[in-house]
Amino acid sequence: MQTKQAIQDSVMKLLKEKTVDKITVRDIVEDCGINRNTFYYHYQDIPALLEEIFRCEADKTLKTYQAVDSLESCIEITVTFARQHRKIIQNLYSTSHREVYEQCLWHICEYTVTSFIQAAFSDETSVSAEDKALLIHYYKCVVFGQVMDWLNHSMQTDVHASFRRLCELQGIVAEKVLKKSETVPDSDKS
Repeated sequence: MQTKQAIQDSVMKLLKEKTVDKITVRDIVEDCGINRNTFYYHYQDIPALLEEIFRCEADKTLKTYQAVDSLESCIEITVTFARQHRKIIQNLYSTSHREVYEQCLWHICEYTVTSFIQAAFSDETSVSAEDKALLIHYYKCVVFGQVMDWLNHSMQTDVHASFRRLCELQGIVAEKVLKKSETVPDSDKS
């Protein structure tokens, strides 16, 4: 386990200095003082190493949040993760290995949104499991899209404010839809 940690530490250190496309197995093994065979004993390749690192980092982040009580919390958790790994993500994001981070982000979004929806509808018997799954998928896509857009803008925009406003606007839209459906005669609803 110490060797795997040394390999992970080395690649994280190297990712702070250069993009993943510029990192070789030779760079990693020289940095942590092992040979190539030892690297390949633990990891198939660099993408497999990155996937394990981000999965572990995501799990660490998620363990710090016991309750997800709002959609804003969902975005907060994913943005916090991105900010904690800002330099590494920037060096990974512009490469062909970007999907490794995207999969990790997708996992975080799924976990946070599922936690929120399950808690929000825990006492609600009128919402079916299928509807909960649909809500989870929808909001997971929304949170993921918001964070990806933020990343595409070099983490410069205020993603919290825009997401908070988006949630407010969704509430307004929901009210309008409900009012409109109340005014539609029953014969027109079918």
